[in-house]
Amino acid sequence: MAQASDDTILKFPILIGDIGGTNARFALLIDSYAEPREFPIVQTADYPNIDEAIQACILDRTSIMPKSAVLAVAGPIDGDEIDLTNCDWVVRPLEMARSLGLEDIVLLNDFEAQALAVVALGEEHMIKIGDGEAESAASRIVLGPGTGLGVAGLIHARRTWIPVPGEGGHMDMGPRSPRDFEVFPHLERIEGRISGEQLLCGRGLVNIYRAIAKADSRPAHFTTPAEITTAGLAQSDDVAEEALSMFVTCLGRLAGDLALVFMSRGGVYLTGGIAQKIVNALQHPRFREAFEDKAPHSALLRAMPVYVITHPLAALAGLAAYARTPMRFGVETEGRRWRSGRRAAT
Repeated sequence: MAQASDDTILKFPILIGDIGGTNARFALLIDSYAEPREFPIVQTADYPNIDEAIQACILDRTSIMPKSAVLAVAGPIDGDEIDLTNCDWVVRPLEMARSLGLEDIVLLNDFEAQALAVVALGEEHMIKIGDGEAESAASRIVLGPGTGLGVAGLIHARRTWIPVPGEGGHMDMGPRSPRDFEVFPHLERIEGRISGEQLLCGRGLVNIYRAIAKADSRPAHFTTPAEITTAGLAQSDDVAEEALSMFVTCLGRLAGDLALVFMSRGGVYLTGGIAQKIVNALQHPRFREAFEDKAPHSALLRAMPVYVITHPLAALAGLAAYARTPMRFGVETEGRRWRSGRRAAT
C-alpha cells in the first residue's frame, strides 16, 4: 500500500457529508479510529444554502470544530461553484472554507462515495441475490436506482481501489421480449431516446406502469413509485405487478451489461432506497435470469455475485473510509480539492 503524504492526508476532525436532491446526511470523524458521529438528516429545502445547513445542524450542536470536509455531491464538479442536481443549493468551497473555518475541502461525486462504500461495508450490510462468489481484489460495479440511475465502477490496481464515476445510467435500453415490443412504443422518451434512467428510477417505474396500461388500454390508477411498488409487491394490481416485474428484468439486463464492461468478478452492488424496498422482487428468479442471459458469456455472469446494500448511510461509510485512509483509494482530487482558501493543484 502506498505511503501517506502531505498531498493525501486530511486533518481531523473531518466533516463528511452526502448531499442529495432532497436530503443531506452528515457525520463527524474525530480521528481515524472513531466511528462517525452522525447527525439528524437535513432536508435541503429547509435551508437556503449548504453553509447555513452545516452551521445550524452540525456546528451549532457540537463543540467539535472540523478542520477538513469530504462531501459527496450529486452534480458535476467543475469550477469554484458547483450546482447540485435536483436541489437549489450551490456549493462554493472557497466561501465554505471562510465561513465555516475549514482548512481543506474535498468534493466527490455521489456515486464515487457509493463505490467506496462497497469495500467499506461488511457482509452484514448486504443481501445476496442468487449465486456466485466475489473475488476479493476484482473489479466491482454499483448501480443505484433512485431519483435517477447512478452508476459507478470500482477497479483494483496496484493495491489501490480506484472509483470510476460516470453516466452509465444513460445507456440506451431497448426491447428484447415480445412483450417489450408491445410496451416500449408507449414509454415516454427524452429526445427520442429510451435510456436506463427512463426506466430504472422512481419516475422510470411510473413510466413503465403507464406504458403497460396504455398498451393494454387499461386505467392507470397510481401516480407515484411508492404506490406502484406497494401494489406490485402485494400483487393487488395486475398492471403494477407487471410494471415491477419489468423494472426488475430491465435492471437485471443493465446490471449484466455493466458487469461485462467492468468484468465485475468482485460483484455487482445495488444501492439506494428502491433496491432495499424491492428485495423480495429482486430475489425472484427473473432478475438473475436477465442478469445472466448474456450469451456467449452466460457462464461468466453466473459466477458473478449480486448484492443489495442495506446500510441506510452507505455513502457516509464510503466517505469515512476514504477520509481515514485516503492512500487506500485512487481518488483523483485535482480540481476537486480546496486547501487554505484556494483550489489545490492536486
